[in-house]
Amino acid sequence: MRSKKYQAKYYPFDPALNADSNWSLSTGPDGRIYTAACSEHKPGFSATIVRYDAENDRLENLVNVAEALGDLPSSGRATQCKIHYSFVPSQDDGILYAATHLSGPPLGENYYSPWNSWYDDKKAFLGAGLIAWDTKNDDVLWTDIFIPREGCRCLCLDEELGRLYAITYPRDHFVSYDLKKRKLTDHGRLGSVNSQVIFLDQQGRAYTTGDYGRLVRFDPKRNRLEELPITLPHQHYQSGWHSVLYDAVAAPDGKCIYMSTWIARPHLMRFWPEEGKYGRLEDLGSLTQERDETLPFDTFLDHAGGLVFGADGKLYYCASRWPQKINHSLEDTKGEAYAAVISMDTKTLAQKEVVRLQRTDAPAQYISRGARDAAGNLYFAHVGQQPVGFFKVSMGVRGNDNHMPLRVWG
Repeated sequence: MRSKKYQAKYYPFDPALNADSNWSLSTGPDGRIYTAACSEHKPGFSATIVRYDAENDRLENLVNVAEALGDLPSSGRATQCKIHYSFVPSQDDGILYAATHLSGPPLGENYYSPWNSWYDDKKAFLGAGLIAWDTKNDDVLWTDIFIPREGCRCLCLDEELGRLYAITYPRDHFVSYDLKKRKLTDHGRLGSVNSQVIFLDQQGRAYTTGDYGRLVRFDPKRNRLEELPITLPHQHYQSGWHSVLYDAVAAPDGKCIYMSTWIARPHLMRFWPEEGKYGRLEDLGSLTQERDETLPFDTFLDHAGGLVFGADGKLYYCASRWPQKINHSLEDTKGEAYAAVISMDTKTLAQKEVVRLQRTDAPAQYISRGARDAAGNLYFAHVGQQPVGFFKVSMGVRGNDNHMPLRVWG
């Protein structure tokens, strides 16, 4: 029986996981949906890798991250609390890589500062852990603490080179990791405001941004970072600070990348990396609703993310919406804020709202990532009040390989 198109359903995590956020959601090489139940604000808890079982319409708790890495919350160190934009699938070998991030306080404490605890051997974060999950055999193949003392903000895979790219936190360095040699290489500092995504072009060059939205490119042939003369768009009253990349997805043919920014009144962009020496960037306009722009707005309220292509070839993304009567804080919404799922015809750029992602018990405006499963259904990770989880949007399409091509960055 075919499901209705654009029917949305919310799936909260198991309360036993103590999850307070969900930053990562990805299609695995097996066409199934993987996500992360994170406990980033609670002392002494671990993230858990969760998979959606479409056949039985339920969630499977797969991997306790801390146990897999051998870095238990009882250690007294900052915890392996979350996977932050750091799932990447490998089609070649069926592995889903997952990297951890920091922020969870040590057991018995209420706050963790990586700077204040940098030289504290008892409390300091051990480092970003890397987990190689075998989707064919449902097992952890191997793990590594691959970024000492820092978290992994985002992750990207170059299958051809057998290399991962990552951005570290808090030092905001661009690093690469050789999967065969298990060796990390530091390529330099980007700034202070971490970009939330790294993407690849068809030549295998990796892109991210600096503090003011300036595109930065890493060319593996030259083995160096270079700042490009291209700056991401922002509103006229903004300086560009914090207008870094938030989300990015390649067009199905791989020729261009659609991207959004991480700043109030985020913009949608289309980048053509092969055009000219540096590529060509198009500003497709702001994504969220009109408002009184003389007032400051929180990026947690005024937000867009979850970029994903549907099996119909349209681009989908989630943009926050809230009652016009409010001023500028999430508390003013009284639970009425939601995420509008927007479809865009990339040929005409025509856009329309197709469904609202809403909760009956809390606001639901912040969507971190989107993905598409083998059946062609869309999924969107939700960050907000507990119980957190994700939304499934049924698309009513046929087939069992609609997840291709895979997105190889978190």
